[in-house]
Amino acid sequence: MSNASIRYRTIIVFNGETSAAYNRIQLSALLSGDADEESLALKPDSWFARHGIQLHHGEAVRTVAPDSHTVTTSTGRVYRYDSLVIATGASPTRLGIPGEGLSGVMNFRDLNDTRTLIELSQSRKRAVVVGGGFLGLEAAEGLKRRGIDVTVLHRSSHLLNRQLDPDGGKLLSDALTARGINILTSTSPIQLLGRDTVRAVQLNDQTLISTDLVIIATGITPNRELAQNAGLACGRGIQVNAQLQTSAPDIFALGECCEFNNETFGLVEPGYQQAKVLASVLSGTTASAAYKPSVTATRLKISGVPVFSCGQQAPDEHTESLVWRDFATGSYSHLLIRNNRLVGAILVGNTSQGLWYQELITGNTTIDLFRAQLPFGKPFCKAAA
Repeated sequence: MSNASIRYRTIIVFNGETSAAYNRIQLSALLSGDADEESLALKPDSWFARHGIQLHHGEAVRTVAPDSHTVTTSTGRVYRYDSLVIATGASPTRLGIPGEGLSGVMNFRDLNDTRTLIELSQSRKRAVVVGGGFLGLEAAEGLKRRGIDVTVLHRSSHLLNRQLDPDGGKLLSDALTARGINILTSTSPIQLLGRDTVRAVQLNDQTLISTDLVIIATGITPNRELAQNAGLACGRGIQVNAQLQTSAPDIFALGECCEFNNETFGLVEPGYQQAKVLASVLSGTTASAAYKPSVTATRLKISGVPVFSCGQQAPDEHTESLVWRDFATGSYSHLLIRNNRLVGAILVGNTSQGLWYQELITGNTTIDLFRAQLPFGKPFCKAAA
């Protein structure tokens, strides 16, 4: 490391999956048939080779020894490190009910899961998706597009309950029902039935739903085991400071596996922000580089219905609500105001003003000059101001 322009002469990446790094957000497009595998690649192997980065696909790290600064991989090989970055992501949360081990019970988490679901869709006719969050709804939409009869079970009273209010969730539910997806809210499975292959789902009201495919999409759990076994401080995830540094000075963690200020992360945007900070820390380009969680927006489109959510999503005793609904187009907006500032925005149908609302929230902007026009968007507000 004598050459100051080269912070690390050797960069080695161990990838537990057999495929090169890919865009997980596009897995739903792959499942629905709107994308192919080639379009998912983040960078070709030639890019890594050109930058002198060694890749080991299908070779996960099994143990980390902080005292000796070494890692041991699944092949038994031992490598020494000066700095180590753990980005092990998260795993699907299990239901903890009988029958989860039956054939035909799947997750929708990675490329192999998606390949298997595409293959199974050629022979399976009915699917039950457990979980009405965005991952579950994307799985439901993709399977429906492949000709499968789909039922979504969601234990909350409305879909996307972490992003939408009850009215927004009801609008989305109605739109999905109109497209042929069966939605059951306030409903949970208590067991999956079948001898070897899943044949039915028993619900908490004792109803049985016949099926030959079950997709579990009920949340994620940070993959902290590697760090925990190495003696690093862990809570729900691997605990890090603002420089993404763990309790071992030369080991860092980011993304879904890490925990910062008692918060874990399940969206891609915080991961990108953390990666940018960590790149500055490791390269030494910015001495003051520090991760500061920002207001993150959720933008997605389910069955052609755009959804946007940012900031606070449930009113409380300190907020006022501005609600606007266009029955002709099915558009809906719920804006939450506190102390003459926008603190939350929920949009269903028309999300064109979402980015501007996010700017108002992150900028803590006073809205008193255009409060009445706020539900109609930036052009009306600028005219009023």
